Amino acid sequence: MTAVSNTTGRLSSLPSASASRRGVLAVVCGAHALHDGLTDLLYVLFPIWQGAFGLDYAAVGVLRALAAGTMASMQVPAATLGKRVGGALVLTVGTGIVGLAYVLAGASASLHSLALALVLGGIGLSTQHPIASSLVARAYDGSRSRAALGTYNFAGDIGKVIVPATTASLIAWITWRPAVSVVGAVALAAAVVIALALNTLRKRAGEAAPPPDAEPEQALADSEAAPAGAQRGFRVLLAIGVIDSATRMGFLTFLPFLLKMKGAELPTLGVALALVFAGGAAGKLVCGFLGARLGVLRTVYLTEGLTAAGILALLPLPLGASLALLPLLGVALNGTSSVLYGTVPELVAADRRETAFGIFYTGTIGGGALSPIPYGWLGDMVGVHPMMAVVAVICLATLPLAIMLRPALATR
Repeated sequence: MTAVSNTTGRLSSLPSASASRRGVLAVVCGAHALHDGLTDLLYVLFPIWQGAFGLDYAAVGVLRALAAGTMASMQVPAATLGKRVGGALVLTVGTGIVGLAYVLAGASASLHSLALALVLGGIGLSTQHPIASSLVARAYDGSRSRAALGTYNFAGDIGKVIVPATTASLIAWITWRPAVSVVGAVALAAAVVIALALNTLRKRAGEAAPPPDAEPEQALADSEAAPAGAQRGFRVLLAIGVIDSATRMGFLTFLPFLLKMKGAELPTLGVALALVFAGGAAGKLVCGFLGARLGVLRTVYLTEGLTAAGILALLPLPLGASLALLPLLGVALNGTSSVLYGTVPELVAADRRETAFGIFYTGTIGGGALSPIPYGWLGDMVGVHPMMAVVAVICLATLPLAIMLRPALATR
């Protein structure tokens, strides 16, 4: 572990050799797939916990907020800690904490211990996004960073497809408690793999480090200021991201309950979420292409409009037709975020990327963390169907904000 603790600074200055860049990207993509898969596994578990602990929709929203709120509030501290003690160490320990949290959740005999496990999991999950995003942005500087960040985001959606569906099948076989504990053990093993991989990259980077006289030029490049109007543009981009995330997490939190009303059993819920996330993975690629062809603004108009329309269309459909619609809805639901994340490096100076990503993820995850609470209360009052309709309408608030983003992206 000691050898890993000094990794971030050296990884941040990896040589431009393609093998080193691919190594960094491979490690952070694996971490992203695991962390995002474990995050969205909660959507499968909430209906189970509702029955096991006697929860209403508002209580489900509070549990979701505990995990996501902790993860959101710890984004900037995780980035700051990564600068001080090493990003590799923070990412490794964070992954281990997530594993411990799932082991604790599997052993939880009360709602209080389950809530503690969710808070602990949120702490561990907070370490991945700001550190890994920054590592990718630095390894693939300039125009290549958008494509690399798109790949990184795509990897997260692969985890969202695999982990919830696999765990749902495992739960149907051995019940939820041992299944959740097995997932925690896998995360603990993954922490060891991440530590070893990043330590190997550190050693390779040290052997192929650039000559000292190249460092001042790189430092100067990293300190270049962001373009004019970018600060306001970043705030608007953040606002769009918050609403987009609130829509996504609000919808996904209560989608399993909506499908249960249509007759879906637990394995079907796992398949349904896999369909949404598979569509989301495709959406990251499709929207990356659309963002390059149509521009950020037109892409946001298209995806957010289709998200609202898709949610409204889902409500009256029977189960079979709903399952058929979910991949298409996933394309729009998740596609916007890839374009938004990829735009962050264009609106901040290079030497502030860790902080910018930390702030952006804090806001977006925070918006998603809070949204299930009012949506849960609304669902208890008026039912799941009207509540989902409200989610769709609020999603459309991103459209006027996208117009305000235009000046900062005038050159695109």
